[in-house]
Amino acid sequence: MKGLSKINLVALTFGFAFLYIPILILVFFSFNDSRLVNVWGGFSFRWYGELFQNDDLLGAAWISLLLAAAASTLSVVLGTVAGFVMARFTSFRGRTLFSGMIYAPLVMPEVITGLSLLLLFVSIDWGRGLGTMIIAHTSFCMSYVAVVVQSRLVSFDRSIEEAAQDLGATPFKTFFVITLPVIAPALVSGWLLSFTLSLDNVVITSFTSGPGWDTLPVKIFSAVKLGVKPEINALSTIMILVVAIGVIAASLVQKRAMVERQRAERMAAAES
Repeated sequence: MKGLSKINLVALTFGFAFLYIPILILVFFSFNDSRLVNVWGGFSFRWYGELFQNDDLLGAAWISLLLAAAASTLSVVLGTVAGFVMARFTSFRGRTLFSGMIYAPLVMPEVITGLSLLLLFVSIDWGRGLGTMIIAHTSFCMSYVAVVVQSRLVSFDRSIEEAAQDLGATPFKTFFVITLPVIAPALVSGWLLSFTLSLDNVVITSFTSGPGWDTLPVKIFSAVKLGVKPEINALSTIMILVVAIGVIAASLVQKRAMVERQRAERMAAAES
């Protein structure tokens, strides 16, 4: 590989192997025909068929997707507002405290976040269920969206907004016509990132879910305590595929936005 010395290439290979070989082994044994997960009995889609006949796991998967979609959408709305405030209003009193409170969920241990939310819901006598899980997931996902949106707004040339307002556009119209299309890739990336984080969260979900509202990761975590079943390997493989698609989609959106921004900068430089 050009630009890498042999020792760096070996270190890189070892690092990728350390990260991805366990995942590849899990995917490999998801196609195992044997009931024993560590004994190869031939290639088969048997456990995928068994999985799609398991109503308990399919119900948990539906709850996970519904929860992730709702929490991601709310996180984008609230995170965009927070990112906008941090990027555009830099001198109001209490800004440091405000920024710290936005960033805190990024470094806060999940067990602390989950326990504090549990105490909150119990103290106000709010029955745990889908609503409490959506609030809990939104509380930590919106911080990631705020960081992504803030970084995009900081690099945004505000002279375009000023030019639109000089031509008579109201701040409201300027935001939806100029600002929103520019930060749209950041919003898409934030939504996909939030969806992925919410989809595989276990700790916070365990504290805030009620009876009958177990998500897929919680089901898997509970099932693994009694021993790994072949259906779990098949289910985990599907989750890996979903998360991989989300990460690839986010990368493609960011790359496309970067290419379009560089093209616009080159056109602006050529016209000046």
